Amino acid sequence: MQPSTSVVTADRDRLLQRGLWLEYVTLGWNVVGVVVLAVAALAAHSVALAGFGLDSLIEILASTVVVWQLTDTGGQRERTAMRIIGAAFVGLAIYIAAQALYLLATGGRPASSPLGIGWTAITCAAMLALAFGKARAGAALGNPVLITEGRVTLVDAYLAGAVLLGLVLNAALGWWWADPLAGFVIVFYGFKEGWEALHHGTISGQRVA
Repeated sequence: MQPSTSVVTADRDRLLQRGLWLEYVTLGWNVVGVVVLAVAALAAHSVALAGFGLDSLIEILASTVVVWQLTDTGGQRERTAMRIIGAAFVGLAIYIAAQALYLLATGGRPASSPLGIGWTAITCAAMLALAFGKARAGAALGNPVLITEGRVTLVDAYLAGAVLLGLVLNAALGWWWADPLAGFVIVFYGFKEGWEALHHGTISGQRVA
């Protein structure tokens, strides 16, 4: 027996509301994170913290784009949304690569950052939980933009872990180069996710509105 149209519509509306709620939580978290990371990065002169702060700005952009796309009633925003997310990631990767290379070339030594360590540890756990929720909601909706933004959030969790490792190594062992190397993790994932988002619907020959 096939479910009624009203039941299917109700389920879809419920999933859409869940997706929007997850994006609003992500937005709020990252708005606070940008401020915390800016303070920590300036105090420690940390390229990894600065890069993670910029990644949080892109996560804000990505979440805003997904909210914009999820509230689209005509289905015409998907391709534009993917392009915006992709371009933002590529821009982030280029900027952080330049910053990390400069720091390695000049031998600038960042100070330890207890604030940065605490925030990145908490953020890693929070982003993992949010990414899991977005992946489930996106798959249930068949919404590639929400699924992609869920991967962005998962990358955010991985980056938080990488930055956390660099900060701990710098604080505990004085390995100052671990900080810019953590920045290169952001560069790698930035290019990877940016490329996939920019070429969404063209690599596989899929037509996207």
